[in-house]
Amino acid sequence: MGTLIQDLRFGLRMLRKSPGFTAVAVFTLALGIGANTAMFSLMQGVVLAPLQYVNADRLVMVWENNPRFPRTWVSYPNFRDWQRSARSFQQMAAFRQEGVDFAGPGTPEHLNEKEISSGLFSTLGTELTLGREFSPEEDRFGGNPVAIITNRLWRNRFEGSPKALGKLLTLGGVDYTIVGVTPFGVTALGSPLEDDADVYTPLGQSDPLILNDRAAHNGIYALARLAPRVTLAQAQAEISTIQNGLDDLYPDANRDLGIYIEPLKQFVVGDAGKMLLLLSGAVGLVLLIACANVANLLFARAAVRVREFAVRSALGANRARLVRQLLTESVLLSLLGAGLGLLFAILGVKSVPAAVSENLPRSENIAVNGPVLLLTLCASIAVGILFGLAPALKSWNSDPQASLKEGGRGSTVAHHRTQSILVIVQMALTLVLLVGAGLLFRTLRRLSDVKPGFDIQHIMTFKVGVSHSLTKTAPSTRTAYQQLIERIRQIPGVQGADFTGSVPLNGGGTMPFWIGSQKPASLQGAPRLVMFLTGPDYLRTMGIPLLRGRFFSPEDTTNSSCVMVIDRVLADKYFPDSDPLGQTLSAGFSPVGPCRIVGMVGHVKQWALNDSITDIQSQAYFPLYQDPDQWVPLNYPNMTIVVRTPLDVGSVMPAIKSAVYGAGSDQPIFNVETMQQIVSESMSSQRFPMILLGTFAVLALLLAAVGIYGLISYSVAQRIHEIGIRVALGAHKRDVFRMVVGQGLALALAGLAIGVVAALILTRVLSSFSLLLYGVGASDPATFITVSVMLLFVAVVACCIPTRRAVRVDPMVALRYE
Repeated sequence: MGTLIQDLRFGLRMLRKSPGFTAVAVFTLALGIGANTAMFSLMQGVVLAPLQYVNADRLVMVWENNPRFPRTWVSYPNFRDWQRSARSFQQMAAFRQEGVDFAGPGTPEHLNEKEISSGLFSTLGTELTLGREFSPEEDRFGGNPVAIITNRLWRNRFEGSPKALGKLLTLGGVDYTIVGVTPFGVTALGSPLEDDADVYTPLGQSDPLILNDRAAHNGIYALARLAPRVTLAQAQAEISTIQNGLDDLYPDANRDLGIYIEPLKQFVVGDAGKMLLLLSGAVGLVLLIACANVANLLFARAAVRVREFAVRSALGANRARLVRQLLTESVLLSLLGAGLGLLFAILGVKSVPAAVSENLPRSENIAVNGPVLLLTLCASIAVGILFGLAPALKSWNSDPQASLKEGGRGSTVAHHRTQSILVIVQMALTLVLLVGAGLLFRTLRRLSDVKPGFDIQHIMTFKVGVSHSLTKTAPSTRTAYQQLIERIRQIPGVQGADFTGSVPLNGGGTMPFWIGSQKPASLQGAPRLVMFLTGPDYLRTMGIPLLRGRFFSPEDTTNSSCVMVIDRVLADKYFPDSDPLGQTLSAGFSPVGPCRIVGMVGHVKQWALNDSITDIQSQAYFPLYQDPDQWVPLNYPNMTIVVRTPLDVGSVMPAIKSAVYGAGSDQPIFNVETMQQIVSESMSSQRFPMILLGTFAVLALLLAAVGIYGLISYSVAQRIHEIGIRVALGAHKRDVFRMVVGQGLALALAGLAIGVVAALILTRVLSSFSLLLYGVGASDPATFITVSVMLLFVAVVACCIPTRRAVRVDPMVALRYE
């Protein structure tokens, strides 16, 4: 221990004696270690941290699947049969994400609602802060309207008072009695893209149209807890057997249905884990580049200190002690770099949740916590040993006698060779990162040039919770919505407005369809389309081209014959040799039709700007005012209003609010977005990794430039005597310039050659990266050439600074240089 303390003290003294070297090395390591610490914080918070539920590894999601989809929402009748028959699960529950208008107490607003079956919280192993869960008697159609509110709503609306239990909430025009409050920090279950819930209501009280149709899959998720000692494979086998029996009992609804089970954590994390793993590999390359940089600095420093080591050896210090001293100094450097890097990481991580909440699930867990600090400590020690080992071993192999005779200019050739290899590695790794960032940048450029099939300029979208006093019957609901849209159309500056059930680029539900009236033998195996439920002015408002026939008119109502409009993709695929106009089409699990096709329109991007990778491309439009009476209470509240106006949102929203509130102040307006915002959000899956990868690439480029600059500077310093002789013998400045820059370019070109090969292999092999690309190949020549030229230019600039010193060498001074 005493020897270690002595080594530490001596190491600190040596670092203090070389403040410039120490500052550069610490800052370089801080960049590498800080970036890795921040990246591990993301990995730990999103992927590695356990879910907040008891024995979360026993929780699974249960899906149905069919020949077209590997996993789909579940049929509620099928779920109830699983719940009664399955023995592999300790408990099962179901839930569905909805929205609900909250009318009191307090200011009306729109809330995120989850409809849940009884026993959901006990399945999760979560105890409520107050009250109880829903009983089986409440979780059925006609049961007492009860609600469980979140801790956030409890504190905001009821000041955290226990007296909230038994109070009434007016949700969707119905008074619900509060029976429970969730604990603080419980997050929503459901798609990682869905918002947290504000309130929970019984799923069994939903509309029978949703719950009683065995063929329908209306956004219901199934959650289960495995029974003790039951494996995932055993549960899969049992539930599949049960489902096969249901397929035989109900062939019209269930034929071709299967079961898929996955761990709950896998569902919550989704594809984020693959993306973060990819980015972790990228930031690991940055750390390797930083280590190579510092190792080069240590090589140069070791060459200067070779005489010191020779003297210490002559005075009795053994080689092991010298190597240990050098490793101690390198670990000290690494720990200092880790301290500064930790500060960088904390500052970076604080801004991450707000920036990536839409791209990463569980972003609220991202923080520099205990596991992150422990990893940073271990990584810094390992990094210190990594970059310090090679210079230390070089010192081990040095000959003290030769070093004393050579006056401190010992084995510079071996040092220079090793340093050159490190610079080549730096250049190669930097090119790999730059290529990755460049390909993603090119992808975003290609996506921004994609024509979505409609005019994105001057369109805004929003939803309105129409007063439930106006929507008690289907006719009154239609009248209230028609009057609302007419008031909005009368606003000065509004060029068009109408309703749609699905906004382009936001995804959407799909449904089976068939040509004519003959229903297929298997609805699950039937072709799928995306159905747009819209008003008659939707096409003009969105700027979607009408290619043939007509669109809907106000006369297309429940009193007229059923009509539909299809898009060009559906027409080309299913009517390649005939005229689709006048033909009939039926669609849905609870079928609508057969409807006469009266028009054909252009295709719009529904899933994303790069939705060509999605199988479901066929689209059809159905008139909102022909929606059957029984579906009006379900479909109309989910309508989105699209408005075309050259005015900005801030200018037109006061007038829109006046038009909305004119029919009742209990009508909240929510989800206000412009179409340009929606288009931008659709590219977030590429933008987020591009920003991070681009940041890492810039860091790598900076470190590589410093590395080649340091090597050439060191080389010039070592060759001053040689350069003086060359100049004395008649060499011109351009010859010296060519010699020094040529040395740097040779290293850069070698690094580029290796980097190009590595980048070609990695961009093709890494599927998680290839899936992010659109409109650009993994071996895109333009990206590789641009990145190579840029890296070569940076290398030349880095070489030019020490080269100026070389061409100014005075032969007389150089010949006396020692």
